[in-house]
Amino acid sequence: MIIERDRPDCFSDFIRLNEVWITEHFEIEAMDRHLSEDPGRVLREGGHIFSATIDGIVVGVAALFREGPDQFELARMAVYPAYRGRGIGRALALAALQKARDEGATRVSLGSNTKLAPAIALSRSLGFTVVREGAHPEYARCNIVMALDL
Repeated sequence: MIIERDRPDCFSDFIRLNEVWITEHFEIEAMDRHLSEDPGRVLREGGHIFSATIDGIVVGVAALFREGPDQFELARMAVYPAYRGRGIGRALALAALQKARDEGATRVSLGSNTKLAPAIALSRSLGFTVVREGAHPEYARCNIVMALDL
């Protein structure tokens, strides 16, 4: 597995893989459609998009959205269903967290849903703790926010 960062040729995979997991559990929301129209904005706004490839195929993705001068949000992490359970999500998260550290971040947050037990377990295993539960102001599917102080 190879983890790469900020490759525009992988943006369509980033959108595709996110739509797979979202529609598997939830519905596409307005914020999802907005991002799919222009994923390059993540980079233009100071963030990063990570891609995990195996044999040249993008099988997992994640993004770091810049939330401030020293804060990021880890979001849009998705692994193609046939490749789940192989540590790809962990590798993507670790690469994203290292990049956040390299850029001087002091905190990384993430939003999720409690019904996504594997995602919550992965986040906890990386040291994220719950900072808020309940309805989210932007995403209907989000009911938990976690954070990691770096």
